[in-house]
Amino acid sequence: MIIAIDGPSGAGKSSVSKEVARNLGFSMLDTGAMYRCIAWQALQNGASLDDEAALGEIARTYDIEFEHEAGNPQAVGVLIGGVDVTSAIRTAEIDRSVSKASSHVAVREALVAQQQRIGRAGDYVVEGRDIGTVVFPDAAVKVFLTASNEERARRRVAQNAERGVGSTDFDEVLAAIVRRDELDSSRAASPLVAADDAVHIDSTAFTMQEVVEQICELAKKAQA
Repeated sequence: MIIAIDGPSGAGKSSVSKEVARNLGFSMLDTGAMYRCIAWQALQNGASLDDEAALGEIARTYDIEFEHEAGNPQAVGVLIGGVDVTSAIRTAEIDRSVSKASSHVAVREALVAQQQRIGRAGDYVVEGRDIGTVVFPDAAVKVFLTASNEERARRRVAQNAERGVGSTDFDEVLAAIVRRDELDSSRAASPLVAADDAVHIDSTAFTMQEVVEQICELAKKAQA
């Protein structure tokens, strides 16, 4: 079974997906990390993020792998071309670069093929921006998770402060979130949009656990 959780940056998709997977005994497939890997590799190669041909070649050439530990639904390691980039892809520089890298059709086509191959092998919670519309259009459960711009900025600031990377200036983070929404929603390749049959959940007024419970209930109904 595939549970697809889509939504804009900062809506809580990663945290919610992790807990849903843990509750249901599923694994997580972090597609966002895969696009971050391409952005990181492009910067390492000195390739322009505007060069679709170069980034598409990277996406086709470099294998992306996830390392897992028994009993942990979340990957503990991310590698591209055999290089551990678990921490390297979570920097402010990659935050600024990933939307551009993921906007290219060639990149998305190459990574979608990898995602589909992994997802068909078991029970996965998959989060991203086009999971229910492009990657797994036949997913048993589709959720579009949102939150207000201000709430998403507040969460991102707290997350950045906790991990010690990225900006902790609220106004700067809020502006970056709005800018990324515009980029993700207007791109030609797989724009951020809710699937017609997705269940919309606005997490602004809910705790994370309340959102997790709602999605787990949807999964149990789908299994039944």
